[in-house]
Order: sequence, then C-alpha cells, then structure tokens
Amino acid sequence: MRVGAEQPAEGDNGKAAEVIGTTVDHLTETYQAHYRSLLGLAALLLDDTASCEDVVQEAFIRVHSARKRVRDPDKTLAYLRQTVVNLSRSALRRRILSMKLLAKPMPDMASAEEGAYELLERDQLKAAMRRLQRRQREVLVLRYFADMTEAQVAETLGISVGSVKAFGSRGLAALRVAMKATT
Repeated sequence: MRVGAEQPAEGDNGKAAEVIGTTVDHLTETYQAHYRSLLGLAALLLDDTASCEDVVQEAFIRVHSARKRVRDPDKTLAYLRQTVVNLSRSALRRRILSMKLLAKPMPDMASAEEGAYELLERDQLKAAMRRLQRRQREVLVLRYFADMTEAQVAETLGISVGSVKAFGSRGLAALRVAMKATT
C-alpha cells in the first residue's frame, strides 16, 4: 500500500475503495522528522517558548483531524507550516488585544544578566523583525530560517512569487536600516 493511503473501505458496490489522505503513520513520521524545525519557525514568529510549543502541537492536532483532506502526503509538511504560520498570527492578534486591554508596557531590553553581545544582537534582530510589516516578516522567516524557495514561500502564504521577492527585498532593506541604527 502506498504512503498516504489508508486501509481500503467497502464501497456501495462491494468493491474495496481506497481512502486517500495522510495516514497517521505518515503524520507521526513527519512529526518526528520536522517537530524541531516547525518549533523554530514558530519561535521566529512568536517570542516565547511555551507559545511556540502550543502552536506547533495545535498544528499537528489540526492536521491530524483533517488528514483525509490532505490528498497528497508529500504536502503534509507544507500544510503543517501554513498551519503554524496561521496559528502564530492568531496568537499575536490575541497578544496585541490583551496588551491594548491591559496597557502594560513590555520591557525593551534584555536583563543585565543576559548581557552577552550575542544575546544583545539577537534581541536587536528580533526587535527589528517585530517592527517589519507582517508579510515581510513572514517571507523572511520562511525564506531564510525555514530555507524555503521563493515558490514554496509563495505557496505557503498564498501569494505570488513576485510578491515574495518584493516583500523579501523590502524586509531586508528595512532590517539593514534598523540594525545600522542600533550599532
């Protein structure tokens, strides 16, 4: 039996009908192989480990629930990436709303204990990334962290390859300016 096909089910005419979709075994293999990379993707879109883990776990749960709709098992990872991006967006929306309601200022700098130069530079990069437009940030994260091609980024975000190039170019330019301003 090929990957992505579940056990045959009896059809109306008594013949075995193949049910197409991602199998639980294939999803389990995908989980084992790509959990860390999806966690890293979420970490670049969000800023705390607990939320990242929640987003990735929720993505796997949702794909598991909809596994019969993933017709091509080779697209399971792309479906998971898209789900992680969408759930990260939702988490950020909830945070923004709660920050508006609480009006609680967020700290701008890392604590003195984290004063190592590498951590400071990473914090500056994260801050610069947060100031980018949402699409620019998503394109840069998928393109350079997830190491996706422009075509894969376009498919994941549902935009054209030209838009990926434009958002990427503008995002990199904005990051260069922001990083020069902090040095």
